[in-house]
Amino acid sequence: MAIYIALLRGVNVGGNILKMERLRELCAKLGAKEARSYLQSGNVVFEAQQTASHWEQALEKKLAGESRLPVSVIVRTAAEMARVLAGNPFLKEKGIESARLAVTFLQQAPSKLALDTLDALEIGSERFHHAGKEIYIHCPNGFADAKLYTLDNVLKQRTTTRNWNTITKLCEMSAL
Repeated sequence: MAIYIALLRGVNVGGNILKMERLRELCAKLGAKEARSYLQSGNVVFEAQQTASHWEQALEKKLAGESRLPVSVIVRTAAEMARVLAGNPFLKEKGIESARLAVTFLQQAPSKLALDTLDALEIGSERFHHAGKEIYIHCPNGFADAKLYTLDNVLKQRTTTRNWNTITKLCEMSAL
């Protein structure tokens, strides 16, 4: 069995409520084992058969109608998430605060056009680094007004972003 991390977008914000206990129950009904959630924002680690793509589709279908708005799901394996944790290029720089780092997770690698559009954005001191299906973000002034924190419209696909502390904790929870 593989260990997966499901990242739900838009849960428990803007009145789109989904209790984490209910999320764990839905995972179990789909055949996931040892489902455990982190925070109230739609992060769940579980063991299961099948592929990450299968779990994205199955969870989205099962979650339909469970909250006020539709919920999109991006799933990574524990090994993929460990690579994300190890691959942050900003951590190699001196003086970088981990509290100012995040990763945007993508359904698929972005197109060249999407990356060109991202490159053309006026983002001030914010920086990003694209790596496959992830975009590492550094926002030295915080995330409150960050232009890079939500990239769906620029990349023309579903995304979800997690801060560095959450990524670190999810890796700990999914450690092999």
